[in-house]
Amino acid sequence: MAEHAVAHFQNDLGVSKIAIGVKEFMCCGASAPHDHPHVFLDMGNDGEIICPYCSTLYKHEAKLGPSDSKPAGCLYDENKA
Repeated sequence: MAEHAVAHFQNDLGVSKIAIGVKEFMCCGASAPHDHPHVFLDMGNDGEIICPYCSTLYKHEAKLGPSDSKPAGCLYDENKA
């Protein structure tokens, strides 16, 4: 999982829904300059959560790894930022 203790995900593709393998994570919006404050989101007992900044729907998918996403490539890479 990148260099973060908590996975960071972003929505550069502009999709409405991203499936991820963790329930606690940070949403970054999209790559700068289209990002938003990195907000910690926790699904708790639910299987999904909507980011209050960018309205991306994140759905938990247990078969995905902690840095995986569907669509692929949504893990934030600060080296590309």
